[in-house]
Parts: sequence; C-alpha cells; structure tokens
Amino acid sequence: MKVNSEGVSSSRVYLPAGQSYASLLDFFTTTFPHIERGEWEARFEEGLVLNQEGEVLSASAAYHPNSHLLYFRRLAREPEIPFEEVILFQDEHILVADKPHFLPVTPSGLYLHQTLLNRLKKKTGIQDLSPIHRIDRDTAGLVIFSINPQERSQYQNLFRDRAVKKVYEAIAPYSEGLLKKLPMTYESNIKESKHFLQMEEVDGIANTDTYIELIEVNAPWAKYRLTPGSGKKHQLRCHLNALGIPIRHDQIYPILTPYQEYDLDFSKPLQLLAKEIHFKDPIKGQERSFVSQRVLA
Repeated sequence: MKVNSEGVSSSRVYLPAGQSYASLLDFFTTTFPHIERGEWEARFEEGLVLNQEGEVLSASAAYHPNSHLLYFRRLAREPEIPFEEVILFQDEHILVADKPHFLPVTPSGLYLHQTLLNRLKKKTGIQDLSPIHRIDRDTAGLVIFSINPQERSQYQNLFRDRAVKKVYEAIAPYSEGLLKKLPMTYESNIKESKHFLQMEEVDGIANTDTYIELIEVNAPWAKYRLTPGSGKKHQLRCHLNALGIPIRHDQIYPILTPYQEYDLDFSKPLQLLAKEIHFKDPIKGQERSFVSQRVLA
C-alpha cells in the first residue's frame, strides 16, 4: 500500500495468470464493471495507476500476469472542513486524536481527503494507521488509532468486551421533570428504522444503556454527562431524543434533515462531545486515560 501526497491510501489489484487483455485499461474495465470506462481513462491520465515500484502506468500499457498494481480513487470536488484535529498522544502503539465536528473519521461518500484518517496519515506519515473505534462525523472528540497492524485486534477487543469507559458531554434542553430523576440509567431496545440514518426504540429486551448526569443548567439549555454501557449506533442521540431532550443542532433526531453537503452550516455543530476515554492498555499493561481539550458552546 502507498499513500499519495494527500494522505490517501492506494488499493492493490492482482493480475492473474491465464488471462489476456489488449491493455491495462481493458483489464480494469473488465475487472471492475461497476466503474465506468471513462473513469478509468481519467485515472490513468492523472497518474493514479502505478506498478509495485511506484511508476505511473498508461492506459495502453501491456498486461503482465502474476503481478500486482496499485491504484487510487479519484474524487470530484470534496467539501472542505475548515477545522483542525489535534494529536493528544502518540507512542509506538497508539495515536489519540481530538476530532473537530463535521470531520468524518474514515473515507465514505463524498469524503476522502477531508477525513480524520487521511489527515493523520499525511501529518504523521504512518501508512498503517487505523481507527480502533468510530464516532459520528457530527460528533467531536476522542478517537484512538492503532499504529501496528499486528496489535490492532487486541485494542479492538477492548471495545468488543466493553473494557473501555467512554464519557460524553452533550447540550440539550433543560427538563425540570427529568431533573428529579437524574442521575439515572436509561435502557431501551433500539434498532434501525425505515429511515436508514435513524435508529428507533422498539419493544423487547433492552440492548442499550446510558448513565445520564446533569452537569450544569443555563436555561433553556443544560449540559449532561453521558456514560454509555453499550455501543450501538446513535445510542446517545436516540436516548436523549426518547427522553424529550434531543441534542442541540441534531439534524437526525427528532426530525431527519437532509444534509446540504456543499453548504454545511458550520455555525451549528451537533452539541455532542466524546470527552473522556479510559482503558487498560493490552500491550503495555498500564491504565490509560485521555480527555478532550474541546469544550461545547
């Protein structure tokens, strides 16, 4: 795998024996029929197809079986995210980043260069960097990356085994009725709704739980501390919405609002922050604690 000047990782493809093509362009269009021929022509023209030695190849180059080639994605105009990530910690095993709002963790959809992963690859030069957990692009705060592929599963297993304590902060409406119940553990059974971006509560045994505390009140808003015991998609957003206090500037709960990808309103970030993370390092055997430097408005 190679990383280009923008920090974007390449993909690798094998040219099998027993096959014959008039050119590399024919091979790629046959192997990846879901990608239009014109797109492959553009990639070759822009120097996005290379051999193992990193030499740029032409569309008319000969097909050589039993070899590997590298290629990069090509994107149209990508939305710019004008906020910077901060590296809070880095050793030979992990990197801890403090992510801004609006920035996706990994490439998806329109986003390739403007992602936390590719920004960090470009900044550090570490090609094997990989997140061991995710947070929504709307959420700001802590994300941990593994540096060595051989160790990655040991860190990922911490999340699988619920051996990581994560603490979030959120700004949501102040509710005097809810105040009498706090602190509390809220439990529910959630699943994906017919709107694939949303989760919804349904009858059945609870599969999520969140410990909710009140930090401060500045009516009509309040700041809450949220400690999830489980890690379902949109769990915190779904739980607060179910309690009648949807997180401020949430564009998914209670009403799903279509994103204006090229006209994002940076003045209204989702008021949800991955503030703290605590775990015992499976490699070094020591307790790790990290706290985001970011503060919700």
